[in-house]
Amino acid sequence: MPFVSKFLIAAAASLLFSIPAQSQSTSQKDKTQVIPAGPLLTRTATRRESQRLGYGGTVTVVGAPRGSVTIEGWSKNEVELIADIELKAPSEDDLNRLAAINTFVFDQDLNHVSVLTTGTHDRAYMKQFKKFPKELLNLPWKIDYRIKVPATTDLEINAGHGAVKISGVEGAMRISATESDSSFILTGGVVSATIAVGTVTLSIPTRSWRGGGADVRLASGALTVEIPPGFSGDIDCDVLRVGQIVNSYEGLEVREKPGITERSVRARAGAGGPFFKFTIGDGILTIKKSPS
Repeated sequence: MPFVSKFLIAAAASLLFSIPAQSQSTSQKDKTQVIPAGPLLTRTATRRESQRLGYGGTVTVVGAPRGSVTIEGWSKNEVELIADIELKAPSEDDLNRLAAINTFVFDQDLNHVSVLTTGTHDRAYMKQFKKFPKELLNLPWKIDYRIKVPATTDLEINAGHGAVKISGVEGAMRISATESDSSFILTGGVVSATIAVGTVTLSIPTRSWRGGGADVRLASGALTVEIPPGFSGDIDCDVLRVGQIVNSYEGLEVREKPGITERSVRARAGAGGPFFKFTIGDGILTIKKSPS
């Protein structure tokens, strides 16, 4: 099943190479914000959904502008979703208006399950609501998604501002986020992750990676790679602008020039094998042994 939002990932990838780090933190600001005066009421709600998904299926998640995405692999042929939705508004009537718009669509098409966030952040979507109060458009809201998927599922995650955590999944994974503290605990698959600003940790708990490898890119922040003793794989690392590579893993050997430096790594762990590429624009890239 092809991924449906490749243009979003391409846009996130362009941040890494073409936008200075300082401008990334400000580019997401709204040009005009009209926020009602006075205290805001808060409403929280939890929504649950589930759907069968066969072997080798795909799950797509387009997250909210703010909110976390947590995905865990399990043995069932089923996708289970729990979403915590938080809204803020001046009155109960306003909360009711927002609850009908700031939500998500849970949909299945053949062997593909989609979780697509809708809301006031989407100008194209809001064009259908001609009389929606403008003062409600920029009120804060978030959705935290917790999702369990079959362990062999392919994933496409497009997130905004919030943590992204993935564990126990072995499939083709494409992940993008605007600002995130991301944690990936994985044993295999083909992973492509692009984060604009934040921290990223890839932890590999096993000595053998089942799959093609990983390509992880972070424009600005801290990127940490944790690998166990005796791990086998080929590893490339690059710092593009300002920062350095800190390597405390003793199992790396020079594979080709320039070898292992503070700006670039071309190394092999163990007998080599799956290919891992880690790129950071500005920040610290750390390679170390996995915690016991």
